Amino acid sequence: MKRRIQAGLTLLEIMLSSAILVVMMSLAWRTISTTSNAKKTFEAFEERNHELRLAMKRICDDFEASYLSKNEDQTQSHPRTLFQAKAGRFPTILFSTMGHRVLWGDANESEQTVISYVTRNSPTHSGKTDLIRREQRRLSNDPPEDEPAEYDILLTDIESLKLEYFNWKNVEWQDTWDTTQSDGQKGILPYRVRITITTKDAQGQDYKVVSEARILMQEPLNFVQ
Repeated sequence: MKRRIQAGLTLLEIMLSSAILVVMMSLAWRTISTTSNAKKTFEAFEERNHELRLAMKRICDDFEASYLSKNEDQTQSHPRTLFQAKAGRFPTILFSTMGHRVLWGDANESEQTVISYVTRNSPTHSGKTDLIRREQRRLSNDPPEDEPAEYDILLTDIESLKLEYFNWKNVEWQDTWDTTQSDGQKGILPYRVRITITTKDAQGQDYKVVSEARILMQEPLNFVQ
């Protein structure tokens, strides 16, 4: 009885199979790597976009509740209610608003507050600039810088902040506003505030977010009977 000859793979066939397997694994790894990078980029974009939307909503809410009041001593050099804005890459802004959130009952505070937006160098990332919301809970006639306040980070790593104010009297946008000076806009608030925040996207390109806040009370409140 003859034994059957068992066929096997030649060295050349093994080498060809190995080469094909390497090519297939390389293509699969490249696809997985590309998909993973795209997922990370998309997640970074969504996380940044979410941060921008929250910051923009907080700013719009603050501006929409802005107000002035005639029920105070008009002779004081530092009025309790005001709207002061100066232009710049990071403009200075100080305004009274009813946007404070009272978080517990019987708190010795109201919805009235004074808000300003300031910038600082990031303590954790060199060369980065953070946008800070400063809230002075109790109104006073003392200089704002002497009053205690709370600071919250609104947005990290911004390139610039642009604020524009629509003057409903001359129907023009302007980059300054001052209700404390007789030669400014004494006694009136802008009709709208346009906010433009410039930051960097995940690829390092400039990314702008623009929104507008409509101020509901342009003229000062007066409760004198």
